[in-house]
Amino acid sequence: MTAKDIKEPVPDSDLRAAGLKALREALPGVFPEGDIDLRDGKLGEDLVEIGLTTVYGALWAREGLSARDRSLVTLGVLIALGAETEMKTHFRIAKTNGLTEDELAEVIYHSAGYAGYPRATAARTAAREALAG
Repeated sequence: MTAKDIKEPVPDSDLRAAGLKALREALPGVFPEGDIDLRDGKLGEDLVEIGLTTVYGALWAREGLSARDRSLVTLGVLIALGAETEMKTHFRIAKTNGLTEDELAEVIYHSAGYAGYPRATAARTAAREALAG
């Protein structure tokens, strides 16, 4: 490894901007253009900002996997964790990223073999709620 192989850390402001861009692409029409404040003045209000920079800015904005592939990985992890609230958002994001409802059903079916039937059932419920209408 040489000195040129070591990347400089990305400034937080750049990660935030990259995170906002990635989030707007994932959920079109949900967040207005320009700089926005995601804090709500309640307990734990910085959690969304932390996710914006660390998850969307540092991970979703990376090269190396397509947004569609990231959706598949993310759904698999969320299903295995039983993270139903996050699943609802990510089923919507997966549709935006090009996954069909048939493919999302296959993700749920496949997860039953690895994460268990109860987790797959919870994922099916989350997907139905997220994609209804």
